Amino acid sequence: MDQIRIGIIGLGKMGRTCIRVFSEHPLSKVAAVCARRAEQVDGAAAEFGVPGYTDHRKMLEREKLDAVVVSTPDNWHYAFAHDALEAGCHVFVEKPFTTKTAEADALLRLAREKRRKIQVAFNHRWLSAYNQAHATIAAGEIGIPLAGYARKNDTIAVSTKNIRWAGETSPAWLLSAHDIDLVRWFLGSEPVEARAWGRKEVLVARGIPTYDIIQAQVKFASGAFVTFESGWVYPNTFPTVVDSFIQIVGSAGHVNLDRKRESFEVSTEKSFSYPKGFLMADIFGRLRGAFPSCLEDFLFAIQNDTTPRVTGFDGRQVTAALEAIHSSLENGGGNVAVEPPPADIQG
Repeated sequence: MDQIRIGIIGLGKMGRTCIRVFSEHPLSKVAAVCARRAEQVDGAAAEFGVPGYTDHRKMLEREKLDAVVVSTPDNWHYAFAHDALEAGCHVFVEKPFTTKTAEADALLRLAREKRRKIQVAFNHRWLSAYNQAHATIAAGEIGIPLAGYARKNDTIAVSTKNIRWAGETSPAWLLSAHDIDLVRWFLGSEPVEARAWGRKEVLVARGIPTYDIIQAQVKFASGAFVTFESGWVYPNTFPTVVDSFIQIVGSAGHVNLDRKRESFEVSTEKSFSYPKGFLMADIFGRLRGAFPSCLEDFLFAIQNDTTPRVTGFDGRQVTAALEAIHSSLENGGGNVAVEPPPADIQG
């Protein structure tokens, strides 16, 4: 088949990374880019030699696109994904899929109506250690999963410098989204109830109205319960951008996944660090790793007309859990039921 023509909406770090990966891949061609800020659009359009837009609707009308990447702040995902599906495009959406369960349900129904594919960017599933953990648990090697703990804590540079829109989201939406998806996958079970607590001290004092840290306990249909911790106020002296850890305890063993070091540490006269490279690294002039592999499998799903490895339904289930977590936060830590999927969109 001809190359898959892709439009990119959102030109932050992840959007620009998608441009590079899809530009380097023989199956795809970046056909247009779009962002709200004209200077971003002009720079990317000139660098990559493609048309640029500040209005995504004009891009969808004028360009013959097969697929669209939505790589924008969290609360914009629904609108852009909706319009791309309406235009007949397959959609790759950054996590979280949406920030409202009802919006996720609407997108799944629209995708079914239009016979288009949705893949959510839960790229951690492509990390070899996580994939091996899934296989180990699925084979019953640690017995029945009983409980777990997952944390992702970023340094404060992420919430104060790297993300302009930190005040419009929370560390749970940004970070625990990955971990909830992974734990659903590991357990083979869906979240049914959540309760959560959070603190607002450090970032509020800096004029950023969001949580510093959140701990949420989620119960799954299997009976397992898992604590999810997310925060972004670690000091910048921490030797890596993110402290990432997952544990699943079973009736006959356990699995630990510690990504803090990624097998690499460096000391210089200026700093001590654990550089990241598992998700993505420039190797021999091309981006490789879990995130590029995630993008490549989206292309394969379109080319071969197969179900994406991570679907919109997966994204919907994570959104439902996160919505319950934030409802609990707003109501003093009480238990909140996770909204189950309607019958017409299950699976």
